[in-house]
Amino acid sequence: MSGFVAIDAGGRVPPFEQVRSQLAAQIAAGYLVDGERLPSVRGLAAELGLAAGTVAKAYQLLEEAGLVQTARGAGTRVVRPAAVPESVTHAASALVAAAREAGLSADQTAAALHDAWPA
Repeated sequence: MSGFVAIDAGGRVPPFEQVRSQLAAQIAAGYLVDGERLPSVRGLAAELGLAAGTVAKAYQLLEEAGLVQTARGAGTRVVRPAAVPESVTHAASALVAAAREAGLSADQTAAALHDAWPA
């Protein structure tokens, strides 16, 4: 697994985010498939030379995003991302059009969406 995750120790991106983003990208690209078991937190941490808490944080964020599911005794497994309903795709396109018309950047638009999302 560590061959799929590379840590840039001197980089600006925190190690937990490097692990999270690389695994999320691999799930999105289909390299890690539905039901595939990820290494244990301790195992991946040891392979990457990271603290277990660092990998645990990455796994927690992946779980919150709905990309993995952790069950005691079954480990952490990839969950196939749900298909986005067409109605949501249309609403997102309308949001992008309105944001562009208002002169907002993609980051500003994402921040507005994030702010509108209930906690």
